[in-house]
Amino acid sequence: MAMDAALSYLNVTKVYSRSHLGRRYDTLGLSELTLEVRAGEILGLLGLNGSGKTTSIKLALGLLTPSLGEVRIFGKRPQEDGTLKDVGFLPELPYFYPNLSPAEALRFYGRLSGLRGGDLEKQIGVVLERVGLEPQRKKKLGEFSKGMLQKLGLAQAVLHRPKILFLDEPVSGLDPVAIRDIRELLSQLSREGCTLFLSSHSISEVERLCHRVAILVRGRLARLVESAEWEKAPGRLEQIFIETVAK
Repeated sequence: MAMDAALSYLNVTKVYSRSHLGRRYDTLGLSELTLEVRAGEILGLLGLNGSGKTTSIKLALGLLTPSLGEVRIFGKRPQEDGTLKDVGFLPELPYFYPNLSPAEALRFYGRLSGLRGGDLEKQIGVVLERVGLEPQRKKKLGEFSKGMLQKLGLAQAVLHRPKILFLDEPVSGLDPVAIRDIRELLSQLSREGCTLFLSSHSISEVERLCHRVAILVRGRLARLVESAEWEKAPGRLEQIFIETVAK
């Protein structure tokens, strides 16, 4: 494992097993994935549905355990004490209690992350300002649009100042203005040194944001592409992706 790796998958295989009528059925989620995410970079994960993108993120978050291999975050396993304090996560569909205000929701999640007192209140103000929700800090979340909820999800994910941020379809279903706002926020976080690992079906957004892209095909890492490669390619990243998944 490289010394500057923020996230490492070391020959990781994940098999899902289920039983029905006395028979066992196995489904391959990931197969022998070896991948390193450099500290401070934005790495995008592309693949068709069922290719292993969400499985990869859940393994890194400790929500799943590898069948074989190891996942490391800054050299530590996700299940080790203290590892997840450096981790932020924005799910595809963040959910918040609709009767809460943004500040109340962030206060709840901030306490779960170990923030308290003046530091918590200061951070709530900082992240609401960053995502553009400060004017709505007292509004009920049941009145929020999907784009506003996505911004609040990002505020929640960075509230405790994580070193690495996982994002599962961060711009899914958003309008162009919200997509631009989220893109600018993620780019700024990267410039500040946060490592970003994101899964998306939006090839154009991945192309705009990422330094490198990993393409998964049926649970396997089929190709790892540097931005310089797709910038010179005819058809750019979309063509590289289509050619890779068609093999």
